[in-house]
Amino acid sequence: MAITDDQAARTAAPETFDSVSPATGAVVGSFPVDGLEEVAAAVARARPAAIWWAELGFDGRRKRLLAFKRELARRCDELCELVHRENGKPTDDAFIEVLLATEHLDWAARRAERVLRPRRVAPSLLTRNLRAWVEYQPFGVLGVIGPWNYPVFTPLGSIGYGLAAGNAVVFKPSEHTPAVAAWLRDRFAEVVPEQPAFQVVTGFGATGEALCRSGVDKLVFTGSAATGRKVLHACADSLTPVLLELGGKDAMVVDDDADLDAAASAAVWGAIANAGQTCIAIERVYAVAPVYDRFVDKVVERARDLRSGPGKDADIGPITMPGQLEVIRRHLDDALARGARALVGGAGSVHPPFAEPVVLVDVPEDALIMREETFGPVLPIVRVRDAEEAVARANASRYGLGSAVFGRRRADALARALRAGMASVNSVQAFAGVPALPFGGVGDSGFGRIHGDQGLRELSTVKSVVRQRFALPLEVTSFQRPARTMPLLGKLVRLRHGRS
Repeated sequence: MAITDDQAARTAAPETFDSVSPATGAVVGSFPVDGLEEVAAAVARARPAAIWWAELGFDGRRKRLLAFKRELARRCDELCELVHRENGKPTDDAFIEVLLATEHLDWAARRAERVLRPRRVAPSLLTRNLRAWVEYQPFGVLGVIGPWNYPVFTPLGSIGYGLAAGNAVVFKPSEHTPAVAAWLRDRFAEVVPEQPAFQVVTGFGATGEALCRSGVDKLVFTGSAATGRKVLHACADSLTPVLLELGGKDAMVVDDDADLDAAASAAVWGAIANAGQTCIAIERVYAVAPVYDRFVDKVVERARDLRSGPGKDADIGPITMPGQLEVIRRHLDDALARGARALVGGAGSVHPPFAEPVVLVDVPEDALIMREETFGPVLPIVRVRDAEEAVARANASRYGLGSAVFGRRRADALARALRAGMASVNSVQAFAGVPALPFGGVGDSGFGRIHGDQGLRELSTVKSVVRQRFALPLEVTSFQRPARTMPLLGKLVRLRHGRS
């Protein structure tokens, strides 16, 4: 019997793509390009899984999430090796990422019940007859779209907290790191074999759009502001609520009483670790004039010997996305053309698939590298008159994710004045390592929060409940109320609220 074109299309092997090492080009694995039907099927499977997972209760979920955490810890070397091969970062950097992920997973699993259990609230004077409380309930099925730069830590900040809150999760990883996502899914399935409470769909932008339009109950996205706008648009038709953790142009302020050795070390790490491919990377430093020259000398001393390479022990790995190399090169060329000077590296520092560390000075504020996210190992340092000028320049950005201040007597006040969702004083990026702190930004850096109590509540629906304990002598909400009720209430309102 002849096979029709329609039958042939149904029986043909699904389209696949290869995940390759950005350092060597070696194939790490092949994965399906999931389309509308595959994504819809995953969400459909997640519906009964979500009900089962929620009905386990906090104790049942905690035990399973802690078992998942133990698997990550026990097989840490295996996971770090996979991250190194697929993402390119050195294994030490991968280990830091896995360490942070296990800490957050442990915190979310143990803290969820305390944060999300029903909470009593006090009624007002006029509603003393009511018992009132707030409940936090699972959304149901969460869609999570994750990035490639931290393929373990970042998505688990949404997946782990979402699972702890009682949701099932369908995760679409970056097309650059599907093997890491599949590894995480498989380890979870080993400790939770009963239902697919955590699934993975793979593919490109169309797969992510399909997840946005699939009817998930909330969508969590981490990535660029440009893609975040597309996610918002795709979710708008179904009014799917969205949490966006987008890019940054994080500024660091160095005041005149800062520990310059500590500040220089932190600036170099904050800007160059992971080849600068960090949403909370230090992308601008404003150092006050009295300490500027000494600070720059210390930065140069620490940055000039750092090298990129494909090995596990390199200081930094490759630039994971080939297109990002052109962004880094364009930003460097623009800055140098506008009069900036390179004290470390320079125009020739970009040699695919790597970018060597670059330290720039005399960078004008209108240069691309001061306004747009570079996402590379480049550190521009700007001399400012005082800390107030540093804060004003830092706050002029449309981004507002993380920030850092180095100083003593005014450091806390300066950190408070910076327009950013997070700040570190005398450290960089430290807020990401504290599970109890919410993580997120303002402006083009997105909205909503992951991590912490607020992150658990972001991934839960809020229900307000009241229960009448006794009837009031003056019943207002009734068509049978006595004629004297409203005049008496009028006197009560004037007595309570009309007096100075």
